[in-house]
Amino acid sequence: MPAAVVQQSQPTRTMQGIAIPAESVNPDEFFEKTLRHISPEKNESYGGGGTTRVIELRKADILSTITLRFVGNVVVTGGTTNSSAAWPLGIAGVRFTANGQSNLINTGQASAGGGGLQHLRARDYMKHSDLTDRGVSQSIGGVARTNGTMSLASESWGVGTSQTGIAAGTYAVDLTFSIPVAEDERNLLGAIFLQTSTSDLTLSIDETPVGQLFSGGTATSVVINGTWQVATTKFSIPIGHNGQIVVPNLSVFHSIIGSRVGNGVASGENEQRIIGQGAGKSLLRIFGRVVNGAGTAAAPLAMTSTNFGPLSWRFGNNETPDTFLDGSAMRADMERRYNTDLGLQGYFCHDFAHENVFRDTIDMGTTAELRLLTTITTTPVLASPAIEYVTETCFLAGQGA
Repeated sequence: MPAAVVQQSQPTRTMQGIAIPAESVNPDEFFEKTLRHISPEKNESYGGGGTTRVIELRKADILSTITLRFVGNVVVTGGTTNSSAAWPLGIAGVRFTANGQSNLINTGQASAGGGGLQHLRARDYMKHSDLTDRGVSQSIGGVARTNGTMSLASESWGVGTSQTGIAAGTYAVDLTFSIPVAEDERNLLGAIFLQTSTSDLTLSIDETPVGQLFSGGTATSVVINGTWQVATTKFSIPIGHNGQIVVPNLSVFHSIIGSRVGNGVASGENEQRIIGQGAGKSLLRIFGRVVNGAGTAAAPLAMTSTNFGPLSWRFGNNETPDTFLDGSAMRADMERRYNTDLGLQGYFCHDFAHENVFRDTIDMGTTAELRLLTTITTTPVLASPAIEYVTETCFLAGQGA
C-alpha cells in the first residue's frame, strides 16, 4: 500500500488580525513594484449639522490616507450672526474603524471652542513641516491674520473664525482635511491591509451642530448646505518573484485619539493621566490646547507666557523629561519645528517623532503612569475651562487602541 502523502501547510503570518503567507512579507520588493493610486470613494450630502454620516470604503489594496473635502455654502437670512471658534475647521469630527479596531482615529466631536477635524489639521502641520500657512490670509476674531491661521491657500472659509456681525448672504465654503491612516506614506507604517473579504473599513463623520458654529445676532436662520467628498490614497498589492502577493510589514496600527477633560481644570498646575496606556504601544506625540468660555463664547487660550506657565509631561513617580518654561517657550519651539505658528490658536505639542522616531518615541508599556502637565496662570479669567488633548500612537495588532 503506498504511503500517505502529508500536505505541508504554508507558514502564515498575521497582519492586523488577517493571516497571510509569511513569505509574502517583503518590503523591499513591495516598494519596488507597488503603484500608488488616488481615487474618489463616495459623495455624501451634508446632514444639516448634529448628525453622523457613515461611509463604508471599498476594500482593496493597502490604504494609507483618506482625504475628506467639504464643498458647500453658508446661507445667512434675515439679519446678522456670529461665528464661533469652531468655524470652519471644527465643522465636524471623524471616527475611523478598520479590521476589528474600533476608533483607530477618533478626533472627538467638535464643540463651539473648536476641535474635531481642526485637530487633524494641526497634526498635518506637525507631521509635514514643509507645509505652511504663512501668507495665507484669514480673519480670526475680526483681525486679518497671515500667520497661524492653519488655513490652506486653496480653500475658502466663507466667513472668518469668531467673526461678529456677519451680514445676510450666501458664503462659499471649500475645506479639505487629510486623515492619516498610515503614520507615514513613505514607509506605510500603520497602513491598512484590505485585500480580503474579512476587512472592515468605516469612516464616520460627526457633524457639529450648526448652533455651535453660528449663533447670536438678528438672523432668522443660518443654514449650511454642501457635500462631503471622500477620496483615498492606496497602494496596489503586486505579485512577487515567487508568484505570491507581496506586502510591506503591516504588523502595527496607527491611532489618533482626542480626549477632553473639563472637571477640575483651574489656575495653577493641572495634571492629567494620559488615557490608553499599555504594552506594545509607542507614543509619537501628544498635543492639544485649553479651551475657555461657556457655550458659544468658548475659545482656545493663545499659547503665551501671559496665559501659561510651565508645560511638561511626566511618568513614574515624578520623572519629568521635558519642561517648557512657559507658553511663549512652547510656541517658539513649535514654530521652529513646524514652520507654522500653531500657538496662535492655542496649541501645544510634546513631539517625540519629529526629529528621530526610533530614538525619541515613548514606550507606553515601560514608562508607567504617563501624565500631561499644563500650568495656567492667574491672568486669564476662567469660565468652564477644559483641556483638549490628542494622543498619536502606533501599536501592535492585537493591542487595544
